[in-house]
Amino acid sequence: MNRVVIVTGASRGIGAAIAQWFIANGDHVIGISRSGDAPEGCVKSYAVDVKNSADLDAAMKSVVEEFGAVEVAVINAGITNDGLAVRMKDEQWRDVLSVNLDGAFYTARSALSSMLRQRRGSLIFIGSISPFLGIPGQANYAAAKAGVAGLARSLAKEVASRHITVNVVTPGFIETDMTADLAQSRDAVEATIPLGRVGSANDVAGLVGFLASDEARYVTGAIIPVDGGLAMGL
Repeated sequence: MNRVVIVTGASRGIGAAIAQWFIANGDHVIGISRSGDAPEGCVKSYAVDVKNSADLDAAMKSVVEEFGAVEVAVINAGITNDGLAVRMKDEQWRDVLSVNLDGAFYTARSALSSMLRQRRGSLIFIGSISPFLGIPGQANYAAAKAGVAGLARSLAKEVASRHITVNVVTPGFIETDMTADLAQSRDAVEATIPLGRVGSANDVAGLVGFLASDEARYVTGAIIPVDGGLAMGL
């Protein structure tokens, strides 16, 4: 397709799978991560902490100068730092909100500056079913991801007149490094999922790819779960 595609958190897990999906479909993929690592086939990779808006803006400017206007931005970078709310340190709360919500806003704002000029584009946020299910120990993460849903819907209305779509994909239990500690309770987790299995990163990547396609140009402001039916009705 030869589009310019930005993927944050591209170094591993869901982000890497999404980057690989776009690469396989012929797009020019630029990975952004704290480590600077990205899947083979990315045309460029930047080591950027999404909490730093100035560094993000500089990377985005460099992308546009070298490759042209950004057409797709997948805002995936995120961290967890779980703990019961009454024992949660200020740093635990702030770190998760800074990466998962502040970083999402900074990335979207930076990518939109390119999309608005060309009057076309797709912003896709990677959210979570956590704020819809209410998972104990994830007050910080759930609050951040709930904020992402609100951010996306506000942006969807702001930029619709410029033919830019904004959507949220909300994964459930997906097999990644972040969920590796579920290994001991895998059977119990799978028993709660109607489809009877934990998802893969490729399950998420396929939906992201669809939302970035011409077939989804009439889809915006949507929150779409990829969770095997776990959060039915969110």
